[in-house]
Amino acid sequence: MSDYRRIAVLDIGKTNAKVVVLDSATGAEIAVRKQPNTVIRDGLYPHYDIEALWSFALASLKAFASEPGFDAISITTHGAAAALLAADGKLAMPVIDYEHEYPQEIRDAYDALRPPFAETFSPRLSMGLNIGAQLHYQKTAFAGEFAKVATILTYAQYWSARLTGVAANEATSLGCHTDLWNPKTGVYSSLVDTLAIRDRMAPIHSAFDPLGPVLPDIAEEIGLSVPVYCGIHDSNASLLPHLVGREAPFAVVSTGTWVINFGVGGDLAHLDAKRDALANVDAYGRAVPSSRFMGGREFEILSAEIGKVGDAEAKAVIADVVERGIMLLPNVAPGSGPFPGKVSRWINAEDASCDERYAAACLYLALMTEACLGLIGVKGPIIVEGPFALNETYLSLIAAITGRDTMALPGSTGTSQGAALLAGIKPVSGVEKHFSPQAIPGLPAYRERWYAAME
Repeated sequence: MSDYRRIAVLDIGKTNAKVVVLDSATGAEIAVRKQPNTVIRDGLYPHYDIEALWSFALASLKAFASEPGFDAISITTHGAAAALLAADGKLAMPVIDYEHEYPQEIRDAYDALRPPFAETFSPRLSMGLNIGAQLHYQKTAFAGEFAKVATILTYAQYWSARLTGVAANEATSLGCHTDLWNPKTGVYSSLVDTLAIRDRMAPIHSAFDPLGPVLPDIAEEIGLSVPVYCGIHDSNASLLPHLVGREAPFAVVSTGTWVINFGVGGDLAHLDAKRDALANVDAYGRAVPSSRFMGGREFEILSAEIGKVGDAEAKAVIADVVERGIMLLPNVAPGSGPFPGKVSRWINAEDASCDERYAAACLYLALMTEACLGLIGVKGPIIVEGPFALNETYLSLIAAITGRDTMALPGSTGTSQGAALLAGIKPVSGVEKHFSPQAIPGLPAYRERWYAAME
């Protein structure tokens, strides 16, 4: 454990941004501020409101500098984003929103030049979910602006560079379906030379590296001069506490906007690039078989349609939903997941109540998770963290469908604790909720019909 008493974490997710202060002795979050992460729709292309995020980060750090105080800063952000800096260190181009879709001719040209899956273990994803596709689009569509780019940074490291003045890239951010990284060899892929950007890529640092103190003007503004750690991709931040304290094999289901599934102790031999299976790279530089779907976004959409339903109400109607075959099929949020090209539809739901639709939505999310876990050959128990760790209907269904012990870590996204571990804080010792496999009459047949309905 470090000598730091408290760590501040800048945690920028796709939906929300937070600044959190954690106690190093317990790992507990003792202060938090949050604001939405907005997208600006004008300009060259849709892009993140970087200056709003920066103002929020500085104001939060300033507020927390006096109470409760902190001794270091760590950073975690969503993936699929890169910052392109000019020679003066300022943004040469806006940080593109990864949900922006490119013209077909640009997508086709990128498909022809990207490395094979066997090299990068990075599937071809829609929109800008491959950073390589983003860079190719920016270079192709905006050649004049791209010519001014001097340095390319992964997103978490943009914020550490802005705080310290030290430019860096880092393996967890490079290894999350960017097309830019070879996870087997731990070096850049051939794409960086194909795009002729190798000389613009910032030096690679470990996520655990302190890059330096905050710049003097920032220290003056927030009232503290503290070290800043390099930072980490958010899903890998969620994974890190489990790598520290648990024996492989096991699975981690990290939930947020995305549901990211990690098969710790697995191998890369059977990954299916066409079904959103891939390799991530953990904080120690090791390849981890992974799969994903946009489950948090889907649950948000479904909740808005169905309305608020409690776990007790949902559990009370599960048996009826299974018996009547009320089903939701993928994909509620298109463009990712284990069933590409499928269009969401309800089955036998014409007269279903809100409670029944909610229960069927939880069944849908549990079956999608099971499908993702199957793609990466998961062994051992399943650990669920993030918002879905509060959904007991989903958790009990995961255990029942997979036949595996399932543990929930409620009360945190996991990303902030994982990022704080970079600075040496003690892993959080939260109370795990255990869900043992319980037979639900008719569920195996329901599961078979759900899969068959997509054929």
